[in-house]
Amino acid sequence: MAKAYTNSVQGLFIAAMIYLAWLSHLVYWLAADLRSTPWPWIVLALLVQTWLYVGLFITAHDAMHQAVAPGRRRINLWVGRIAVLSYALFSFDKLLRRHGLHHSFPASNRDPDFHDGVHTSSLRWYLHFMSHYLTIPQLIGMALLFNLLQHIAGAALENLLILWAAPALLSTWQLFYFGTYLPHRLPPGGYQPPHRAVSSDYPVWLSLLTCYHFGYHSEHHQQPTVPWWGLPAWRAKKNKQQTA
Repeated sequence: MAKAYTNSVQGLFIAAMIYLAWLSHLVYWLAADLRSTPWPWIVLALLVQTWLYVGLFITAHDAMHQAVAPGRRRINLWVGRIAVLSYALFSFDKLLRRHGLHHSFPASNRDPDFHDGVHTSSLRWYLHFMSHYLTIPQLIGMALLFNLLQHIAGAALENLLILWAAPALLSTWQLFYFGTYLPHRLPPGGYQPPHRAVSSDYPVWLSLLTCYHFGYHSEHHQQPTVPWWGLPAWRAKKNKQQTA
């Protein structure tokens, strides 16, 4: 069923467009004169860049499931590696291993994305979640890159803070909140095995804005090889079959 929603040419094209949009928007605003730019435009640019960061990570996530270029493992690996390195110098191989555990043991003590079993609030869960992925070498690398962009490339400090650092950080919260916390927090009726995940009931446009349809999380766990852009159609077809 997943093959009906997956196409290598389309997947690679969409991945490339997200990457180029993220990169070109970032380059433009790092070179912009923020002091002469009206603040509403700066706020809009920050929000857009945050959303593009989310798309960059969702692209890497699709690559983990071989959904960017089906049947082409090496291409998916390189798409994923480029995306997460650009995102925040993450190791794609490490993320891939941990994401495999998430799908094998969702919402359990063997799930690296789950809370610690005690602190289930969104903020405490987020901090626990991030502690699994951030490393000292990575943070040192990001600090070095920050200084290179400022002192070698000539980007202004305020541009780096507002349009590079802040969107990257905000996107981690957006990804966590809409893609992990809401889908995997304990539902009123308890978890339903085997996927132990629920989906948001947002319309397609809002689902796209919040997390590139990653809020359709039950559908993702049921068919993880469906790319993000195929989830609305897969969800609609599944719901139609259930009500038929």
